[in-house]
Amino acid sequence: MAQATYITTEELAGRLHYDSRYIREYLKDSVLLEGIHYIRPFGRRKILFIWETIERDMLKCSAEEMPMIPLARGGVVNG
Repeated sequence: MAQATYITTEELAGRLHYDSRYIREYLKDSVLLEGIHYIRPFGRRKILFIWETIERDMLKCSAEEMPMIPLARGGVVNG
């Protein structure tokens, strides 16, 4: 099993270049989901984010939104 990197809201804000308040008020529970992107250790108030899951989902969404133009020989051009 791969080792997960647990980070605080402030550390996540630093990595994503977002304000920690924006993460708590807008991203948590709408984009970042409990049990997938973050956990509450021992059922307490403190929240720890799982960096690898957040990074994976950011990259996946970014690749899905990238427009692609098909070429005649089967390739694609990112447009």
